[in-house]
Amino acid sequence: MASNPVLNKLKSAPGVAAPSRPAPSAEQLEQMYRQPSYGGTGYPPAAPAGQRDGGWGGAPARYMSLDDVIARTGAMLAMVFAAGAVTWALTPAGMAGALIMIGAMGGLALGLYMTFKMRVNAATALIYSALEGLALGGISKIFEARFPGIVVQALTGTVMVAAGMLIVYRIGAIRVTPRFTRMVVGATFGVFGLMVVNLIAYLFHPGGLGLRSGGAIAILFSILCIVLAAFNLVIDFDVIEQGIRRGADQKFAWYASFGLMVTLVWLYIELLRLLGYMRSN
Repeated sequence: MASNPVLNKLKSAPGVAAPSRPAPSAEQLEQMYRQPSYGGTGYPPAAPAGQRDGGWGGAPARYMSLDDVIARTGAMLAMVFAAGAVTWALTPAGMAGALIMIGAMGGLALGLYMTFKMRVNAATALIYSALEGLALGGISKIFEARFPGIVVQALTGTVMVAAGMLIVYRIGAIRVTPRFTRMVVGATFGVFGLMVVNLIAYLFHPGGLGLRSGGAIAILFSILCIVLAAFNLVIDFDVIEQGIRRGADQKFAWYASFGLMVTLVWLYIELLRLLGYMRSN
């Protein structure tokens, strides 16, 4: 999230910050001329024997594409749904809390590791998705037991918000400028700081600061979180697009998908909370 610190780190990663792809040598141009057309894919030619960089003087063997990000995001979403469905179907109501704790803590630890070490591959990304699915399956089961039909509403809302922000981004209604990014990042960190303070306040006062107590303050706070998550999605889309334009290595597609998943999970949970508050009143 932040505008997602996950995706913000992608901007400074090797192969992303370069303003353009390296120019091939005369020998490589000759090789490209003799080979069939690549159909406009933008991928560099196959690496000669003994070379790991595709023969482009440090360029990746293949550049990240939008299809790469879509495929990996789809795989992570499928894992979240599968783990969540299994948790929902096989977990007794009394065990949901324990599974939520295991999934949430495990997902947080692995997510922090992937964010700051920038080591995201198929294995770590899918394990993270399974842990998130474990937590979300338990959370969703608890909400559904109290408010029948709320999970479908929250899922529908998540899809609609994500699709809407993608359309807004594509038509240029919101421009991701440095100032916009700073504002969203600052507000996001401020909100998470309030969450931590509210959690600590629970130890000394019932309901803490009232941010999750279900009253008017809680409703306004959840709306604020949903708005911030939506703006984070816009920044996520922009970082992915910039990574593709700047020639990020294909391996960063898992990293970009992981960052997008963090925001989507936050958005879904906040929608669940808001719908629960509204049904309680």
